[in-house]
Amino acid sequence: MPNRLEITLKSDLFDAEGEGIRQKAMHYFGIDLSQVRTVHVITIDANLSDDQLKKIQTEVFTNPVTQISSFEPLPVEFDWTIWVGYRPGVKDNPGSTAVEAVEDILGVNFGHEESVYTSKRFCLKGNGLTAEDTDKIAGELLANDIIQQWKIFSKDDWDPETGIGFIIPKVKLNHIPTVITIPIDSDLTLKQISDERNLALNPNDIPIIRKYFLEENVQAARAKVGLSDPTDIELEYISQARSDHCNHNTFRGLFSYHDLAADNLELVDNLFKTCIETPTLTLKERKSWVVSVLWDNAGVGRFDQDYNYVITGETHNSPSNMEAYGGAITGIVGIYRDPMGTGKGSKLIMGSYGYCVGHRDYSGDLKPRLHPRRLLDGVIEGVRDGGNKSGIPTPFGQVFFHNGYMGKCLVFVTALGIMPAMVKDEPSEQKDISPGDLVIMCGGRVGKDGIHGVTAASETFSEHTPAGHVQIGDPYTQKKMHDFLLEVRDEGLIAFITDNGGGGLSSSVGESAMFSNGCDIQLEKVPLKYEGLDQWEIWISESQERMTVAVRPEDLKRFLELSKKHAVESTVIGTFTDTGKLHISYNNKTCAYIDLDLLSSGFPQWEFDAHWQPPDKRGLFEPVLRKPVDYETLLKDILARPNICSKEWITRQYDHEVQGTSVIKPLVGTGRDVNSDAVVLRPVLDSNKGLAFSQSLLPTYSLIDAYHMTSSTIDEAVRRLIAVGANFEYIGGVDNFCWPNIQYDSENNPDGRFKAAQLVRSCRALRDICLAYEIPLLSGKDSMYVDGYLPGRYGETHKVSALETLQFSATSVIDDINRCITMDSKMPGDLIYVLGTTGNELGGSEYYEHFGYTGLNVPRVKPDQFAPVYKALGHAVDKEILASAHGIYRGGLGVHLALTAMGGNLGMEVDLANVPLDNIDRNDKILFSESAGRFIVTIDPQHKELFENIFKDLPYACVGKITGRPDFVVKGIDSKVIISVSVDSLKTAWKEPFKDLC
Repeated sequence: MPNRLEITLKSDLFDAEGEGIRQKAMHYFGIDLSQVRTVHVITIDANLSDDQLKKIQTEVFTNPVTQISSFEPLPVEFDWTIWVGYRPGVKDNPGSTAVEAVEDILGVNFGHEESVYTSKRFCLKGNGLTAEDTDKIAGELLANDIIQQWKIFSKDDWDPETGIGFIIPKVKLNHIPTVITIPIDSDLTLKQISDERNLALNPNDIPIIRKYFLEENVQAARAKVGLSDPTDIELEYISQARSDHCNHNTFRGLFSYHDLAADNLELVDNLFKTCIETPTLTLKERKSWVVSVLWDNAGVGRFDQDYNYVITGETHNSPSNMEAYGGAITGIVGIYRDPMGTGKGSKLIMGSYGYCVGHRDYSGDLKPRLHPRRLLDGVIEGVRDGGNKSGIPTPFGQVFFHNGYMGKCLVFVTALGIMPAMVKDEPSEQKDISPGDLVIMCGGRVGKDGIHGVTAASETFSEHTPAGHVQIGDPYTQKKMHDFLLEVRDEGLIAFITDNGGGGLSSSVGESAMFSNGCDIQLEKVPLKYEGLDQWEIWISESQERMTVAVRPEDLKRFLELSKKHAVESTVIGTFTDTGKLHISYNNKTCAYIDLDLLSSGFPQWEFDAHWQPPDKRGLFEPVLRKPVDYETLLKDILARPNICSKEWITRQYDHEVQGTSVIKPLVGTGRDVNSDAVVLRPVLDSNKGLAFSQSLLPTYSLIDAYHMTSSTIDEAVRRLIAVGANFEYIGGVDNFCWPNIQYDSENNPDGRFKAAQLVRSCRALRDICLAYEIPLLSGKDSMYVDGYLPGRYGETHKVSALETLQFSATSVIDDINRCITMDSKMPGDLIYVLGTTGNELGGSEYYEHFGYTGLNVPRVKPDQFAPVYKALGHAVDKEILASAHGIYRGGLGVHLALTAMGGNLGMEVDLANVPLDNIDRNDKILFSESAGRFIVTIDPQHKELFENIFKDLPYACVGKITGRPDFVVKGIDSKVIISVSVDSLKTAWKEPFKDLC
């Protein structure tokens, strides 16, 4: 008999969760609630005695100091109450943890049957609160129908004895697993199968696939194992392996690049090889600190003689766009598994984020599934829980608002790890598989979550039907697996390890098998969340928190002992072979038998037309703006713009102190409330060496030219590192591309050829700048098709494509963390210097955007001029003569002078006439130009001569001084004061947009 336990805070205690919902109801919808109380509901579907129930009520689920609980509905007052719970099959992380707690306290074992389910009841009070209001709060604030179900009760309808009743979201599949043989009598038939099953096979791949299965020797070999035509599991496997996500077909494609202005046509073959792989391998030969790149789950760089660091990046756009919290937490815990699966495995030391969403206060005609406000809240919370609950710091991140991301948001996640340079006298970055090694799946179980949407679409819906392909990552399960894998690594028990990410076992086992040249998998051994999954579902499910490990047979006993010690499930599901075959069976019957070399032989290269039009030929122009009269108001307006203003409310939700490694923190200054240029970690606590990390996003520059967007993005990430004291010679990069559809379609994608040209130009910029700065690309990712179709006010459909976007992450080693510097001004009397030249480069800037323009003169990176400045600044850091250093980024000189002042809570006097200039003669352009390559530096006057000698023959100038008065004073180029305003008022303007969220 099921039991339902309700738990809530004592009535005299503050309900923070309820108050947050009350405030959101007002801010989001204008619904004035007087009170919201939260009731936690635990439904126990297990045969427990009254004594057992009482024991877990008091010893597991109820804090007697702060909470009350009852197995009857709690008499919390409300006008309306909303119950929200997960749909069947959605990962209930608190429920899973509750099962472990109940088993521990009672000494019982529920097995792997679902038995404890968590949900919530929200009790709302408010004068005039209507059913429509309550439904809006339920459906648009509290629940997402993709993963959750809900019920609404009025106080008049509420039965105080039965309450919400017993709602048990148990998965029940009345289905016998079946392998289906797919006819391939024609290309058209296979194309129809692809469409029906959502395989997304490229039409050009279909003849190659058919040809393989029709080959006489292939048919003869298949006949011996009882197969003829391809099975569903085989086609799903090929589909996964040939997908753009796994195989990077776009970046490996052939581009016909046509410069329309110059009437010049050239073929660009394989952007990955020419712009990423070749430059990186070239730089690896020069940079002895580059340990491993381009083949593993993440890149590896040398931290010191005893340790290597590991870094990689990813996006989780589509799932987050549908279910923000679940998509984001799955993204961050997923990217954490990449360092865990690099080499023989690394310890996680930090994560970071980048969010591109529509404007938070959007009120236009488009009707996205999730309003940008709710979407942003969800992704923030997802990445927060993924890091905080895993014990991994999240010290750096960015948010960029633009309504181009209304169709599909972008959620970038990056992860860093550290591992000993040697494990059992072997280099830690090396791993291999020998025939006979065992295939072991560790961690979570496999379910229908993580399978493409065809699953739900092909079944009759019932109350026990699993909720589609959206997942919710479980940081607790993964933390246990993380600690377990580090221990087995240190005992030398791992021969090979990789994560179960995109494609599930299909990718992890399929790709690992290449190292031994074969595998034999017994699919019935794979642990499932529930029975009834078809074989192809088991094979491709992306259910989270799983790793695939190759273990030598003689090490299996010890491996499983440690697995049990850490309460991690590990199961032998097969053996690696050298047969050249991927052989999958289920209960001794073969369901897949494919040559591993199929996927590397004969498939045609994807082809794209790319048409480039320079910005002036596309109607862009350099605007002529009237000279401002009120510079003080103008500066405050720019400081308050969404992409400039304080995001402290986001930063403070992330734990950056866990593990105790932070040196330069995300928020610095006297108030600890101004963003640092970069962060610095001390990953090895008994060493003074540090690891610096930064990121950059500048997507609006791509409105003009993606070449300059990319080069400026990389340059900003580099400057951010240099500004905290990082070594220019040890910078490594991670490129994460997010691009709209580049395939030309006259009706559905008429500008596809232009977007293709933008991709070519972006990749060339990546190559050019990385070679010029000698930045090897340690890792990277491409996420294509960031487009969406949204309904409008009148039911019409609008295609919305994201901006061509690159996030660039960068790392560098710092020899002595005691020499690190921060961006905040330090002492009255310190001199202010500007390094680098300010040009007439406001195209794509915040200033032009403020007035509704794009512009033409996008910032341009000049590595031969910038690199000497960066090296000189590094020399000044080594001499320990800098009080502060801060790059000049989005918003320009005026914004970043203000931030330097705000950080130190000190005034400053600046004369724009002294700023190094090039072809610029207006105060507003000097203040708001976004020219690359520039810094603001403050120094003690006693270091003036030494500092200026270091920068001799380089573009620099002393432009003012720090003052003890709390005033920000700027003279224009005619020596007249154009700004005189308190630093406090600037900070107030900067914090104003999101002040209510702090």
